[in-house]
Amino acid sequence: MQLSEDHILPAPRDDVWAALHDPDVLRDCIPGCTELVAEGDDTLHASVTTKIGPVKATFKGTVSFSEERPPESFVLGGEGKGGVAGFAKGQAHIFLDEHPAGTLLRYEVEVKLGGKLAQLGSRLIASTSRKLSAQFFESFAARFQQQDR
Repeated sequence: MQLSEDHILPAPRDDVWAALHDPDVLRDCIPGCTELVAEGDDTLHASVTTKIGPVKATFKGTVSFSEERPPESFVLGGEGKGGVAGFAKGQAHIFLDEHPAGTLLRYEVEVKLGGKLAQLGSRLIASTSRKLSAQFFESFAARFQQQDR
């Protein structure tokens, strides 16, 4: 499955870059994330509970940063296993551009699913992914708005 979107964030590009590399910020913003711990400079261990259609599972896995070009772009790679629900593996290319209202964040994601998740319809998976993405960016953008007060 492939997904791409863009979001305007009300903060300077350097601040957005720093927040996207802060495990505490990410843990607070990722829907269902219960654990996100740094393992070295470019790897995080994660635990996320989510529900896609009738399948609810806790995924445990790793996220890694690569191809970093501060503060312009980087690649997030990750994989997680959710027991009988299956697995997810993918990568996201993230681009940060200057914007009059702050920072334009664009991303392109490619994900592969296996197990019960792979049996669900692609439309259900895509709509759930968009919903979770919207929740993340709403929470992420709110952090910058709180800083302005």
